[in-house]
Order: sequence, then C-alpha cells, then structure tokens
Amino acid sequence: MEQFLETYKPHLITAVVIIGAYLMLRLLTNLLHKWLLKKEFQKIPDASRRPINLVKRVLNVLWLILGCIALSSIFVDREKDAALTAYFKLAGYLGFLAVLTIVAATAVNVWFKVKIKEKIENEFDPTSYKFLRYVVVFIICFVGILFGLLAFPSLRGVAQTALGGAGVIALIAGVASQEALSNLVGGVFIISFKPFKIGDIVKVTDTMVGRVTDITLRHTVIRNFENKMIVIPNAIINKEKLINYDLGELKCCEHVEIEIAFDSDIDLAKKILQNECEKHPLIYDNRTLLEKKDGKAMVRTALIKLNDSSMTIRAWAWSENFTNSFALKCDVFESVVKRFAKEGVEIPYPYRSLVFKQTLANEGEDEQAETKAQTK
Repeated sequence: MEQFLETYKPHLITAVVIIGAYLMLRLLTNLLHKWLLKKEFQKIPDASRRPINLVKRVLNVLWLILGCIALSSIFVDREKDAALTAYFKLAGYLGFLAVLTIVAATAVNVWFKVKIKEKIENEFDPTSYKFLRYVVVFIICFVGILFGLLAFPSLRGVAQTALGGAGVIALIAGVASQEALSNLVGGVFIISFKPFKIGDIVKVTDTMVGRVTDITLRHTVIRNFENKMIVIPNAIINKEKLINYDLGELKCCEHVEIEIAFDSDIDLAKKILQNECEKHPLIYDNRTLLEKKDGKAMVRTALIKLNDSSMTIRAWAWSENFTNSFALKCDVFESVVKRFAKEGVEIPYPYRSLVFKQTLANEGEDEQAETKAQTK
C-alpha cells in the first residue's frame, strides 16, 4: 500500500486538486446564482428567472466536463496530452461563449424591458422598442451560434461566410422559407409605417377585433373582447384592409339603427331614439359652436330605408372612443325597446301566409261543380 501511494502520489494529489477545484467552482456558481436572483428580484420583481437558471446549469455542466477531461489526463499516455488539451480548450471556449451569449441577450432584453416600461409610464408609444428587442436578441443569439461554429474546423467555412456580411442574408434566404421572410419584412413595415401600434384597437375582419398587445418578428398578437389572443402572421395582416379605431381622432360615430312598422308614428319613433341617445352618459357632443348656437340637435335621426315589412330609422350617436360607442349602442337598444312598448311604437315582425295543397284542391273541385251546375 505504501509503495502504491509512493508511486502514484503525484497523480493522487492532482486528482484531489482537480476534484477540489470542481467542488469549489460549483459552490461559487451556486452562490453567484443566489446572489443574482436576489439582486434581480429587488430591481425587476416580475423578470423571468430562466436565463439565470440556464447560466447556472451551463456553468455546472462546463465545470463537470472540464474536470472529467482534467482527470482523464492522469490515466492516458503523454502522447495524448495534446488531444486532451485541445478538447479542454474547445469545451471551455464553447461553455464561456454560451454563458456570454446568454448574459448579453438577457442584459439587452432587460434593458429594453426597462425602456418599454418607461415609455408606457410616460404615455409614449413602446412599439418600436418591443420590436427592436426581438431583433437585437435574435442577432446576439445568431452571432453566438456562428462563433460557436468557428470552433469546429469542418464548419469554419460556413461560419466565416455567414459572418462576411452578405453571407448572412444568403444564409438566411437559404434556410428560411418565403413565408418566414415575408413575415419578417411585414414586421419591419409595420414598425416603419405604423398603421397601428401596441395598445391600438383594430378591426381586421368582423371576427378579429381587439387590442394589439405585441408585434414580433413573425406575427402580431391581438387580444379580443372575449380575452382571447388572436395571432396573425405579419404577412397576412399587411395585406388586409383594417380599421384602426385609435389612429387620429378617437371620437367615434355609432349608427344606432332600429326598425318600426309602417303604421307607426315616424316622428315619435325618431324623437324617442334621439332622447334615449342624448340622455346616455357616454354620449359625446360633436356639434360646433355655430351648430349649438343655431339649436341643432346633438343626435341626428332620420328614416333611411323602407323594407318589405318595416321602416329603418337611424341615429348618429357620437362617443369619445370605440369602446364607449359599443356600450352606448347596447344600452340605447334596450332603453328604446322599452320606450317603444310604453308609447305604442310597434317593432315589426314578419307576416307569412300559409297555403295548403288540400285546400287548393277542394277549391278547384268546388269551382268545377259550380261550372257544371250553371251549364245544366
């Protein structure tokens, strides 16, 4: 035993030092992880903990791989030291590159989040910052992957070509589909020309109406009034003719239409509809000073259509925004129906005449019998 210890004493000391260094680095990594979580929670309570946890896992795996490579150098021939050294450098390079990429992407992401929060608090448009956040984080991750490819001789040519400037575009065009590129370009157009921004209420189709919550490299997210998220690719939403209720003036004119029977009093029906609109708390007075001076009504009403069994009257009711206009319309419908029932204005319902074949046959027989009787 003493001879064994004497013979392998340098190797045992080296192994103990390597294991001790591994345990020390792992302990320091865990302490650093806890400290970073504490600091992040103090500064940004709602920030994601995933990047810090990912850095911890990467470092712990890196220490384990480096430790195993260092331990294996004790048991291999001296001729293979160069290969082990190369593996050690490769593992260290890839590990630290991964940590640096994650830290850089996280730092940029946090910086953009802080700026977006400041924009929202100061009532500025945060759309550009939200879109640029995705772009910059993507570029950082993309460059990190390319530098990782440089570590492998067989892939070095691809990485150098991609880092050459025009090669980046060629590489993206080669691996990405036309649809993905059109979505990316569509996102850039949305940010550049601003047909809508985050927070706007837009109507793409009759079934897609809601508030814009996010604009990414690929799609636009809209939260509808049922609290459901609608994800629309940027290439599609760029082709659609949409209505932006928050672009320009916010005030909105709602057409409140209701049908009455032909024998109803038109003037009374119009007066009721006008009164119910004007007394609603969400009504907006859109008259000019001259119109007010001339005594023009706040809400205009008119008979606009003659239908098969009814007449349609309309009120032009203004509100401060689209949300208020919808609530106003619903409330006015209810109050007008109650007033119509109270004051005798009829809301029509369809009339149908039913003709039975048996009845027609009986009528035909009676006519023939009557004709024969007259002939005799």
